[in-house]
Amino acid sequence: MSWTDERVELLKKLWSEGLSASQIAGRLGSVTRNAVIGKVHRLGLSGRATTSRVKSHRPRKRIATNAVKRTARARFPTNGNPTVRELYATGEPYVAPVEEMDIPEAQRKSVETLEACSCRWPVGDPQNQDFYFCGSKAVPGLPYCEHHARRAFQAPAPKRRERENAEVVRAAMARVEGERRAPVSEPSDA
Repeated sequence: MSWTDERVELLKKLWSEGLSASQIAGRLGSVTRNAVIGKVHRLGLSGRATTSRVKSHRPRKRIATNAVKRTARARFPTNGNPTVRELYATGEPYVAPVEEMDIPEAQRKSVETLEACSCRWPVGDPQNQDFYFCGSKAVPGLPYCEHHARRAFQAPAPKRRERENAEVVRAAMARVEGERRAPVSEPSDA
């Protein structure tokens, strides 16, 4: 296929109208988009007129607002260490002891004597001679024993919605407990 004068004039006209190279190739027939781009470049037709068409996006199908929504799967908390989460399963907030627990001399470890399963809770000032580590058996997956893990890892504060739900559950439980403890009056035989 060769570019005749008629086809070149039609190409210039369509290009100035703002048609794309693919559209021009379709109208000319037997020519590819790349051939059109090459000819436009060789002719120096880089300046294009803006299209007279309004550029708008194709309308998308709207999702019906009354459509049934999928039920969400129950999500379990995935943040944090699962071993620590188990320690807080009771839901009791940690209350810090007034003093450090008394660790027997035989249980105390130095940096050199620490083992993989030893609690690494530091006690005292590292710059002093009497500094040591707890040394009791560590919880699997944590560097501390159960006592020190409770001190080190604070349970996250419940979110407002969870607090409200917990209050509703507590109130319902109190009602049920009150009904259970209420004396049941038996009908008298009169």
